[in-house]
Amino acid sequence: MVRTTPRPSRSGSRSPKGLTAVLSAATFFVVWTLAAIAIERNVLPPPWVVAASMVDEAVSGDLFFHLSATLSRVIAAFVLAMSLGTAIGFLMGRYRAIDSVLDVWLIVLLNLPALVVIILAYVWFGLTEAAAIGAVALNKLPNVIVTIREGARAFDPELDQMARAFRLGWRKRLFDVLLPQLQPYVAAASRSGLSLVWKIVLVVELLGRSNGVGFQLSMYFQLFDVATILAYAISFIMVMLAIEILIVQPLELRANRWRVRTH
Repeated sequence: MVRTTPRPSRSGSRSPKGLTAVLSAATFFVVWTLAAIAIERNVLPPPWVVAASMVDEAVSGDLFFHLSATLSRVIAAFVLAMSLGTAIGFLMGRYRAIDSVLDVWLIVLLNLPALVVIILAYVWFGLTEAAAIGAVALNKLPNVIVTIREGARAFDPELDQMARAFRLGWRKRLFDVLLPQLQPYVAAASRSGLSLVWKIVLVVELLGRSNGVGFQLSMYFQLFDVATILAYAISFIMVMLAIEILIVQPLELRANRWRVRTH
């Protein structure tokens, strides 16, 4: 008789994780409050002062306007980088000739500082929205290519042989054999890329845009308004955390379902 080990319930596994997250956040705010009490308020304002500044910016409408401007740039640059990076990485992983031709360019992009790309984009194409989004996408592109290339190299050769044996068409082979194996790598590139893209977007806005969170950070830096700087930074971090928890993590779990084995 085969004995089966009962699985732990999902609800039981989630509650300790949620409790840990709440305790971690509470600890953060306690440490922040104590540090604000010990340090001069102008240098590190306490949480309630930052919250009041956040409310003021939200009531005036500035917070939502600049958050939406930054978020739109993040989405545009992210989609562009993921689309091109997935296609190029797939081709480099599957075909050695393409990999040998593009590998040098990939190394150059990996080692090219983001600030240099942003400045050159503004100098060559002007202080335009297209230059800003293109510079961010170009900075993210090599990381996507590397991840997807490794995924394409890790394809199961037995599945390829099966597809050839059954004479599957290129479309069915792509969508039913190749892409399912690539999904975990796409999810990994998406998760790491999202955090990288929004940080570069802030730099792009700080250097050459007239709206967005980066522009606001630059303006309030000149006014030495630390409370409003933290208000904008924390607001956008909250938006990105919501995207991570509600969208990215569920998609990553779905992409890795094939790895789960029942015992």
